[in-house]
Amino acid sequence: MIFRQITHDDLGCASYLIGDEDAGVAAVVDPRLDIDEYLRLARYLGVRIEHVLETHNHADHVSGHGRLVSATGARIHIHRDAAPGYDHEPFDDGWELELGALRVRALHTPGHRPEHTAFALIDTDRGEEPWAVLSGDSLFVGDIARPDLAVDKEEGARGIFRSLHEKLLSLPDTAELWPGHLGGSLCGGPGMNLKVSSTIGFERAHQALLGVSDEDDFVRETTAGLGPQPPNFRNIVALNRGPLVMETHEAHPLTPRQVEQTNALVVDVRTELQFDEAHIPGAVSITARRAGFGSKLAWLAEPGRPIVLVGRDDDDALVAAGLAAAVGLRDIAGYLAGGMTSWREERRPVASVRRMTVPELHERWEDGDRPQVLDVRERTEWDEGHIPGSVFMPYHDIHGIPEGIDPARPVAVLCGSGQRSAVAASLLLRHGAGDVIHVVDGGVPQWRRSGWPIERD
Repeated sequence: MIFRQITHDDLGCASYLIGDEDAGVAAVVDPRLDIDEYLRLARYLGVRIEHVLETHNHADHVSGHGRLVSATGARIHIHRDAAPGYDHEPFDDGWELELGALRVRALHTPGHRPEHTAFALIDTDRGEEPWAVLSGDSLFVGDIARPDLAVDKEEGARGIFRSLHEKLLSLPDTAELWPGHLGGSLCGGPGMNLKVSSTIGFERAHQALLGVSDEDDFVRETTAGLGPQPPNFRNIVALNRGPLVMETHEAHPLTPRQVEQTNALVVDVRTELQFDEAHIPGAVSITARRAGFGSKLAWLAEPGRPIVLVGRDDDDALVAAGLAAAVGLRDIAGYLAGGMTSWREERRPVASVRRMTVPELHERWEDGDRPQVLDVRERTEWDEGHIPGSVFMPYHDIHGIPEGIDPARPVAVLCGSGQRSAVAASLLLRHGAGDVIHVVDGGVPQWRRSGWPIERD
């Protein structure tokens, strides 16, 4: 039997190649847009990819099902409630697919979306009991799926409660749990783990939400602290419902002069340190060197406005273009050929950002020489505690100078680690702030651990 998990680390997505080597047949479950790894594995294992299984119409990433159909002639299977606009084979709860000795059984698990389906895996050579379940966006390691991406959040939460208790938790405790997302995805809650798998029994014993037996209590707990919805998710769902996306858009090289003359959003994908030292004036800093690039870019992309990517070199920019395509951002005007080096070699203007550590910020704070402090974390993080006198604005909501911030005075921007604050600092500069300070190597959690003042609303 064949079972391989393939992850998309930037988005926290997991997909699967399953099948039977002896029978020479395989299926891909929830394929990512970049299909090269599936094709490589299929060639290596000597199998044909004949089926594509979708747990649902994804809202956080563009599926690779169209590209797989184009490359292999595979048949797409999805629950009939998905009602996509492409050629497919619809199925209902209990439908089964034979892949040699591997039997795949559909478990309709609505909640995250009405069509959502998990897939129980049965190795018929060893027994009739499911040994694993591909849970998609229903049950994760350490958390459950968010209920508000397709229906009213309370309706979605009730659907998830019933799907969990009537379907997934009725599986054997020994059944392995292989989710559609890992920690960092916007499709789940803060409890999602970076661990790639678990078991039904372990999650039942250690995940607090699964111990809530009253449906109303479950709904209240799961809807009370929902974070912001994934950016661009309606457009992504529309792309995934069809027509099939069979080709990716290529990013083209641009000279420094072409970049300077474009009206595009210039996105610098190098590290935060490289951006702070020198960058194209007006550029936004979103490093592609850490997970979450695609989601951050989707927050800030403006409809109808193209994007130009600036990397350390061409390879940096092309990787970033692929990550942008994965979240449905297809209007890439190009990338700076030669990276930032070509810009510097032509002696074009650059801007920079001051940097400050958390202890240095505290020292300024204690001495009374306090810069303004802008906290760019999410609401739930802010509510748990923040620096007294700071101003709150999540980084993805900065569309100008936030209320309470004087653009003529120094402003220190911080988050939980220094990553989101890099994006926010670049946005403040873009919107006209004169003296922006990027708080690095930590944030509010470090301030709290040091025993310095914290207030709560």
